[in-house]
Amino acid sequence: MTDFINAFKTALGLIVTLNPGLVEILFLSLKVSLSAVAIASVLGFAIGGTLAVYRFPGRGAVVAVLGALMGLPPVVAGLLVYLLLSNAGPLGVLQLLYTPTAMIIAQVVLVTPIIAALSCQACEDLLEEYDEQLRSLGASPRAIVLTLLWDGRYRLTSAVLAGFGRAIAEVGAVMIVGGNIDHVTRTMTTAIALETSKGNIALALALGIVLLATAVAVNAALMSVRRLALRLAYA
Repeated sequence: MTDFINAFKTALGLIVTLNPGLVEILFLSLKVSLSAVAIASVLGFAIGGTLAVYRFPGRGAVVAVLGALMGLPPVVAGLLVYLLLSNAGPLGVLQLLYTPTAMIIAQVVLVTPIIAALSCQACEDLLEEYDEQLRSLGASPRAIVLTLLWDGRYRLTSAVLAGFGRAIAEVGAVMIVGGNIDHVTRTMTTAIALETSKGNIALALALGIVLLATAVAVNAALMSVRRLALRLAYA
């Protein structure tokens, strides 16, 4: 118990003094995860809105696959991206393996299905409400997709939150494609795994506290924006 208390005190000291190594890992983690979520949001909204409005052969299968991909194991996503970016892969010439860009790509692969599936459901719910009105106005399918996404923008905040939660907590995929290289690709989650295995509990605990606080802060900020937007919309 004494060792844990001492480790906790040391961890708090690292946080309060803004330990340079800790800050560096934090900023890289946020850079990778927020970039991945931004890209995945654009892709996910487009896919989700399209699946909600357009009807085509095999649509049900596509929706089913999308739902299944929400639970895609991170190590599988990391392996696929690794094979694409390795020297023997089709994108090996880009030399992206073991870089933050590779980590962003891996997280995009993981997060996009989540945002797309949730966006599809949100747009389908709105379509049931507005379908007749939109079609009576002669709106094209593309215009309907854009209208649903705009009207459901506050609901889609939940999809973005779910995607961010998945990205910021990811370990396996970023470990495979990033390599957990110090000062280059070491994120909070990979650093926690490494420092714990080394027995450096204080630093691992400090990173864990920062990771939890970051996730809570981002979620609280987005939810506050959503509540404010809804209040303004109905004012």
